[in-house]
Amino acid sequence: MNATLAYRWTASIPTPVTKQSEQSAGHDLDDACRVVLFNDEEHSFDEVIVQIIKAVRCSRQKAEKHTWEVHTRGRSIVYTGPIFQCLKVSSILEEIALKTEIQTG
Repeated sequence: MNATLAYRWTASIPTPVTKQSEQSAGHDLDDACRVVLFNDEEHSFDEVIVQIIKAVRCSRQKAEKHTWEVHTRGRSIVYTGPIFQCLKVSSILEEIALKTEIQTG
């Protein structure tokens, strides 16, 4: 077989992309984190709403939905994004002693 022809043939075969090579690009790992806010019986709805707005810079309506989900389900994912942003959001929520957890994967 001609070497040039063999090169052209193999060059046209797509290289399969694996999950590991996707993750090594950085974007999947950066966005694989989330901040979970847990229910406690210590804070008022308004306190939680204001703190969520401050932490994630969302609308009052969105913060109210998260607060209601925390109240009814016991938890809500209030933010998803890069780990450094999750740490920032979590620390702002915890300024008033709200219970949070950063999850990955």
